Amino acid sequence: MEDVQQLLREQVSTHPVVLYMKGTPTFPQCGFSAKAAQILKLCGVKQYFSVNVLEHPGIRAGIKDFSNWPTIPQLYVKGEFIGGSDIMSEMYQAGELQKKLEGIASAA
Repeated sequence: MEDVQQLLREQVSTHPVVLYMKGTPTFPQCGFSAKAAQILKLCGVKQYFSVNVLEHPGIRAGIKDFSNWPTIPQLYVKGEFIGGSDIMSEMYQAGELQKKLEGIASAA
């Protein structure tokens, strides 16, 4: 389990935007993951690091402990845990997510 936690630390610290999701950005496997990917697209994020937790059971279990958050998807920006699709949606509606992603959207 410690190996998974180390892997998660490396992933969120080496990539500016990381989305742990069910499926992939082009083929999400649940509505919440689809919503999260769509929100990132609406924010202008063209590329980001995504992890399909359905292919990685260790990560699927470990990410919940890592973030102390019970659900997937989970978004990280510059190493900071943002939240799941509902929080992403609220932040997007308020313009907060776009601000967090400024400078990353076009560069990522």
